[in-house]
Amino acid sequence: MGNQVEMSFWDHLEELRWTLFRSILALLVFAIGGFIVMPWLFDHVILAPCSSDFIFYRWLCNLNQWLCNISPYFDVLPDFCNDGYHVEIFNIKLASQFFIHMTTSFWLALVLTFPYLMWEVWKFISPALYENEKKNVRLVFFFGTIMFFIGCAVGYLMVFPMTLRFLATYQLSSAIIEQVSLDSYMDNFLMLVFIMGVVFEMPILSWLLSQIGILNRSFFQKYRRHAVVGLLVLAAFITPSGDPFTLGVVFFPLYGLYELSALFVKKAPKEEEDEDEDQSTDTETAKA
Repeated sequence: MGNQVEMSFWDHLEELRWTLFRSILALLVFAIGGFIVMPWLFDHVILAPCSSDFIFYRWLCNLNQWLCNISPYFDVLPDFCNDGYHVEIFNIKLASQFFIHMTTSFWLALVLTFPYLMWEVWKFISPALYENEKKNVRLVFFFGTIMFFIGCAVGYLMVFPMTLRFLATYQLSSAIIEQVSLDSYMDNFLMLVFIMGVVFEMPILSWLLSQIGILNRSFFQKYRRHAVVGLLVLAAFITPSGDPFTLGVVFFPLYGLYELSALFVKKAPKEEEDEDEDQSTDTETAKA
């Protein structure tokens, strides 16, 4: 044990009880705060991708205009400058707005308290770790928290708006009026944002699997081609659009995570031996 003072089973149980109590209390406080500000968040944040003035649409519009000024051959992006774009959200269930108000407040609280919850987990497990293990785990928690928020931001700013814009403008028949139910909108919103947050934890998961000897760097080298195909399929599933730009918006961050994960894992023992032999050969050649 990393801690010199041994704790009994009941001491551990008591510490776990207080850890859970503080975590639940933090979630409750932030959920109440989220419930209070949720009407404003719905108007200015959650429903923002439904309008043409959403920040990502404006950025893509400016990018497309800049590319077209360079050359007309660069006019390959979808039309994001359409000011008439707007998605109508309607509610058909009597209690949906109330329950969505409650559940969205909880999910917001979970996101905002994520660093604190990780700190509580760290406090609970740190006495059982050695000093070198504490250093590594501390860095993992810190980096994992940052990656989670980056993933949620990518999901909100890029993945969800692109998916919404494609599906909301897709038309099977001109006789069908396109409207999106509140339940359907929120299900897709929360799913894509949190999925991207979890996906961005891939480097941390790879590091953990590497530490226990399940994963090494040769795996990423061997299956790189398979990963490219799999990530393309996943990107096409997340954003079922026909244009390559929309596909690339999702694919390139995912592939970047794959390559970043490869840097976080250990080399296989044989790879390390080969690398040592190469360094020895280079040293002997230099001496000669």
